[in-house]
Amino acid sequence: MSDISLKSLMKPSMTVSIDFPGMNGFSVDLCYLAREELLALRKKCVSKKFNRSTHQAEEIIDDDKFLTEYVKAVIKGWTGLKLSYLEELLLVDTEGMDPDQELPYSLEEAEILMKNSGSFDTWVSDTLGDLENFTKNKSKSASDL
Repeated sequence: MSDISLKSLMKPSMTVSIDFPGMNGFSVDLCYLAREELLALRKKCVSKKFNRSTHQAEEIIDDDKFLTEYVKAVIKGWTGLKLSYLEELLLVDTEGMDPDQELPYSLEEAEILMKNSGSFDTWVSDTLGDLENFTKNKSKSASDL
């Protein structure tokens, strides 16, 4: 019998497709990152700057770089983002366009949505912060036995 360790059981990340509430058919592929992965991501976006007042080095985080790296790490794709849904997430001009037309996923589109839609940003953060979103499929299948 082999020894089991928590370190050997841990997964650094896991991606699942989660439906965005209130927007039928809009599903986002989110990647849960372990705390260690998030800290490494933050570390990439921090620089040290000498503060003349305190005579100490201070950490300065580059918010734009962090958002870019964060979006790249946690939003892996989406399907079903209709133009009509965009109107509920941020101020857009879709006049004359088909409201059922979908906006395809790209890293750039995901960054723009995260930067400009407080409700989308909050939902992503809240969803990623709830570990159950990434483990409940296992729980359900285990309890169904």
